[in-house]
Amino acid sequence: MTQTDDIAYDSILVLLSISLFILGIVLIIIICRKKPQKPDQKQLELPAKFCASSYQLTDIDAATDGFNPRRIVGKGRLGTVYAAISPSGELVAVKRIHPWLVLSNAGFGFASIIKTLSLAQHPNVVPIIGYSQAPGERIIVMEFVGMVNLDFYLHENSDGASLLDWNRRLRVAAGVARGIEYLHQGMAPNIVHGALKASNILLDVKIVAKLCDYGLSFLAPKEMTGLVGHVDDEYWAEKGGGACKESDVYGFGVVLLELLTGRRSEQGLLVRWALPLIKAKRFSELLDPRLVIPSDIKPVLRLAKVASACVGNYRKDRPSISQVASILNNLEIEVCH
Repeated sequence: MTQTDDIAYDSILVLLSISLFILGIVLIIIICRKKPQKPDQKQLELPAKFCASSYQLTDIDAATDGFNPRRIVGKGRLGTVYAAISPSGELVAVKRIHPWLVLSNAGFGFASIIKTLSLAQHPNVVPIIGYSQAPGERIIVMEFVGMVNLDFYLHENSDGASLLDWNRRLRVAAGVARGIEYLHQGMAPNIVHGALKASNILLDVKIVAKLCDYGLSFLAPKEMTGLVGHVDDEYWAEKGGGACKESDVYGFGVVLLELLTGRRSEQGLLVRWALPLIKAKRFSELLDPRLVIPSDIKPVLRLAKVASACVGNYRKDRPSISQVASILNNLEIEVCH
């Protein structure tokens, strides 16, 4: 072999090696490349959870126009709620905690608790957007759902009964159950609502139920105003009392009774009046007289039985919210779809 042949041979080997190297890189890129996702393929990634932002009190003051009384959209046992405009121009709800509750919880970790609660992201839970704290002030900023809660629809609005027919009441019940189930099971650490009642269930324009004021029982653990009739007797016990998952289930049972009867809890009188009627199957006396008894009454009867199980037992014997939600989800599918 001549020197010219040697050079040609070496050149071919070099070119072949380079070609194989390039081919290998191309194959690696093809293998490692992520498959394009089909339009109907479900996303497996968990939704991002956003922690509540800290706001300056001056920003809150500006957003509420100096806590203008005309901006008030609600008052409750924990505070006053204002409609406000955030710096980004978004309509939000601002809850200003009552001053006496702020003073009694001055050393409590308000910011850390609100940040934890703000991680809750669910269609049936009102998101917490931010907070503010200063001497004598504790503020919670929430998504603005609307000014109307379930209590108003059931007991104050003259058209509320017609707007909330049996199908919608069942949908509201199922939505609330899913929201509580998420707080109890889907959050880590689990969140106990602590004050589950009709006034803490907001309804949006599509009558979708959303829970508010969840996890705030630390602000007023023994404040009876607004809680009597919505929590069980064990809540007030010196030992082993207070808010827990079982007390939330009891409160949900009271909400179901309000949906069924159209009556308020009346500091526990509703439970004592309704349970014997459910047991005796005297449903014509039990059900909201403003609505026509449905032709298929079985779903309503099942709803009554669920309510009875939630309020008619001691804590250790109550169903879990997951069991309740499963029953109501199936009822909703049967009736509303």
